[in-house]
Amino acid sequence: MAIAQLKIATFEEYLLYNDGGDRSYEWEDGALLIVNPPSLNHALIIRFLINQFEGEIARLMQPWLTLTMVGVRTAINRSRIPDLMVVAREQVDPLGPAVLESAPLLVVEVVSPESRVRDYRYKRSEYGVVGIAEYWLVDPQDAKITVLFLEEGFYELTDFTGSDRIISRLFPHLSLTAHQVLQG
Repeated sequence: MAIAQLKIATFEEYLLYNDGGDRSYEWEDGALLIVNPPSLNHALIIRFLINQFEGEIARLMQPWLTLTMVGVRTAINRSRIPDLMVVAREQVDPLGPAVLESAPLLVVEVVSPESRVRDYRYKRSEYGVVGIAEYWLVDPQDAKITVLFLEEGFYELTDFTGSDRIISRLFPHLSLTAHQVLQG
């Protein structure tokens, strides 16, 4: 993720910023961070998870949506763009900005070499503070899925590899293994 030279002082300025291109930016302490396009493997994993999650949402008949390329405000001066979110329909204002100011039900980040520290450390901390109850880290390099559940303000984590069935509180009947997700 590259840092743009332009500084954005307020959240409102961040929401209005447009560079005239199709780049997406996270906002961190006034700095714009360019979100790199995903690799093909990254995109296939996200597509696979969207299909799985939407199938469960339909089966459970829940008013939830899967969203990509939508931000979530994580602090007064920060906004992140998770790879995938599951949100309650009422959280989304179709006429509003593409940044939520309330916690999604679940967030997924696919870890890439340039995002390891940010995904495992900074986003983990930020997502916990805003109250995201379930956070998945899909790590193709380490061939594992880490699922974090928010417990009393801190994340408890479980790693899943190979044929381990992934445990999700939001989707308790989801029948997926780490291998299936990593294959996309």
